[in-house]
Amino acid sequence: MQADPTFEALLIGGRSGVGKTTVGWEVSEQLQAAQIAHCLIEGDFLDRAFPAPADDPARTKMTETNLAALWRNFAALGYRRLVYTNTVSVLEPDLIVRAMGGSARIIGVLLTSEDATARDRLSAREIGSQLDAHVTRSADMAKYLEATAPSWVVRVPTDGRSVVDIACDVIAAANWSNHISEHDRQWSWAINPDKSPAQ
Repeated sequence: MQADPTFEALLIGGRSGVGKTTVGWEVSEQLQAAQIAHCLIEGDFLDRAFPAPADDPARTKMTETNLAALWRNFAALGYRRLVYTNTVSVLEPDLIVRAMGGSARIIGVLLTSEDATARDRLSAREIGSQLDAHVTRSADMAKYLEATAPSWVVRVPTDGRSVVDIACDVIAAANWSNHISEHDRQWSWAINPDKSPAQ
């Protein structure tokens, strides 16, 4: 796939239970309301295969290959902005850029929460026998992400906040709402023909 310098990717990372998927969907809803063209990909589904390939035990190549295939399809339809949620997405900007063809503007957001908040959210989601294991892994991942995420990654706290407010902060980090392009205006007109691009 040919690289395009107008491609942009908003990476939303964070520990289990921090709300990445929920925030990703709300970000998408707010972008739709603002008539900002984009696509949303949940990265955790890109490597959900068992067993792992013998030459790719961490399934990293699987993730990249699947992301590249999805993005190629979206880009062919005219999309230029990607919202991508995955626990360690903010640690893998090079993988994302490669999957997008070799050139893209990357924005990273790390969602954070206290251990008690994450446990409460996981308790509502995990009803099986693995809750304690998920809680432990989440706490360990939170420490790892905070220690290794680059300084350019924006930290957005989620404790005691509504998903609407959190999503607003995430979009602000990308600065997309202030840069509605001609492509966005034309796209809006294509799906809303009663509203001309000049309106």
